[in-house]
Amino acid sequence: MRTVDPDRHAARRGAIMAAAARCFSEKGFHRTSTADICAAAGISSGNLFHYFPSKQAIIVAIVDREAEEVVALFAGLREMEPLDGLSRFLDLILDLAADRAYVRLALEISAEASRDPAVAARVARGDGILQGALRDLLADAAASGAIDSALDPAAAAVWIGAVVDGLFNRVSLDSAFRPQDQGAMVHRLVMRFLAPAAGTVAP
Repeated sequence: MRTVDPDRHAARRGAIMAAAARCFSEKGFHRTSTADICAAAGISSGNLFHYFPSKQAIIVAIVDREAEEVVALFAGLREMEPLDGLSRFLDLILDLAADRAYVRLALEISAEASRDPAVAARVARGDGILQGALRDLLADAAASGAIDSALDPAAAAVWIGAVVDGLFNRVSLDSAFRPQDQGAMVHRLVMRFLAPAAGTVAP
């Protein structure tokens, strides 16, 4: 009986997902055919369907992989000083926003989530993981006195997420907008929102 090499299997899945992500970003999810994905990945259709039964399965896998990356990212951020972790998070968001292919893919996934309940469920799960991780980071910062302890960390995480969503939408709408030039503004916007009230003494 033929055995499956798990590392090779994961690598092939990853290569297919990367090829599909490029196609979805360039052509859109619905205008991308399985033939397009096969051509980009350099595989046959039979090989593609061995790893993924449908385009929907690929986009769900992309969402799930990003959720895993968020967990790993925030594990590292929470080892830093709270404000340093928040600052690093904002820098990473700005880096992602500067990648227009990534932004197009993110918005394409959001659009598909509005049409497909299965994709919507996985996107909601991933967003919940991100919101929960950001909430915990903000709670750490509040406990240390680095940010306003009167802020509800969960609500603050939602609003920071809304800023991120707005940033990505601005990139998609304005070809002249350069996120890499907006770092100081984004940091000021978020940090002023989170700043302790005047006269507050850190514990």
